Amino acid sequence: MLSDPSRMPARRYKWYVVGMLWWICFFNYADRQAIFSVFPLLEKEFGLTLEQLGWLGSSFGLVYGLCAPFAGRAVDRVRRKSAILGGLHAWSAICMATALSRGFGQLLFFRAAEGLGETFYFPASMSLVSDYHGKATRSRALGLHQTSVYIGTIAGGYFAGMIGQRYGWRWSFVVFGGLGILLGLVLRRYLIEPERGAADVLLADARGSETKNGPRLPGSGPRGWLTPTLVILLAAFLCANFVAVVVLTWMPKFLYDKFHLSLAAAGLTATVFIQLASMVGAPAGGWLADRMRARRPDGRIMVQAAGLACGAPFVVLCGLTQSIAWLIVALTAWGFFKGLYDANIFAAMFDVVPPESRGTATGLMNMVGWLGGGGAAPVVVGYIAERHGLGPAIALASAVYVAGAALLVAGILLFIRRDVARMEPAR
Repeated sequence: MLSDPSRMPARRYKWYVVGMLWWICFFNYADRQAIFSVFPLLEKEFGLTLEQLGWLGSSFGLVYGLCAPFAGRAVDRVRRKSAILGGLHAWSAICMATALSRGFGQLLFFRAAEGLGETFYFPASMSLVSDYHGKATRSRALGLHQTSVYIGTIAGGYFAGMIGQRYGWRWSFVVFGGLGILLGLVLRRYLIEPERGAADVLLADARGSETKNGPRLPGSGPRGWLTPTLVILLAAFLCANFVAVVVLTWMPKFLYDKFHLSLAAAGLTATVFIQLASMVGAPAGGWLADRMRARRPDGRIMVQAAGLACGAPFVVLCGLTQSIAWLIVALTAWGFFKGLYDANIFAAMFDVVPPESRGTATGLMNMVGWLGGGGAAPVVVGYIAERHGLGPAIALASAVYVAGAALLVAGILLFIRRDVARMEPAR
């Protein structure tokens, strides 16, 4: 534990920041994943249909996405430390309150409210990390942070199922929410708010490109950062998040129904192979993207495009295989390629967005990805599954991955070099 964070050397403390945010993000994803592992219990207790279960998944994404732009704009105007820790306490309290639900309407309300609580985290944390890590280490820092998503998803999936089958589904939410509140109280002392644009200013100073008022960043006006490359990155994230939410929402129930696994085993199998593979893929994608970005401006997006294109066939296999062994192979391979993409979601965006607008841009990305992807995916797949089966519905999601890869290739060929050049500090 840090005894006095203000005395830590900047080179070391910037990695401690990633570590502290890692634990907050862990609970961010554990809390949101927990409900999927107890779908069978909710289905039995409240008599829910597949479409109603889909709405429990979609309600989070819809509220999360709708509130994301406002959260992003707020983050660019307030202390990000306050937004991060305040959000942690809010969503943890809502998670605990979910245990009070007595019917579908109350479950839907608390699930949607949790989306509101969590919407501040990523705009604030990604902006904060970008001010500790410049272009040379940004993908690695964000890739390392991304591993918390995977471990949190595994923990939420497994422990919610285990607690649910032993003590009832309500205790899953009480445990995760309570631990999140304790974490926020501990980290309040150690997380330090950096100066906005600090990493970019250091880079400009090292190049001798500062001006009297600091480095000039072309395109940093009110709408100057909304470039064609950013639009493509937004659309690709919508596609990638659609597929990710489909698999994470429905895979526990798919395993429970088709392969007759227990709740705990289904929750673990649905997450552990994907997320552990992504834990390898994300650091690898971050390292590879930093190396490629040093050589060419489209380096990060090239890694993302490869991740989506290579992952698509394994999404098909996930839905259509009749073998649990092949399903595990497909989940593992998809997870690795998902990690390649995930490591660069925000790092690629920050190549074309100036520091003072990164919270807003992150909020915009979350809005597009979660409204169009996360908000729609569970309901769409639930609707298709009612008519054609859950396996084929999951397999069809691969077409969305292919569309995302095609968009990124178009960005590489047409826009990225020009848009990155606009964001370089003037010399």
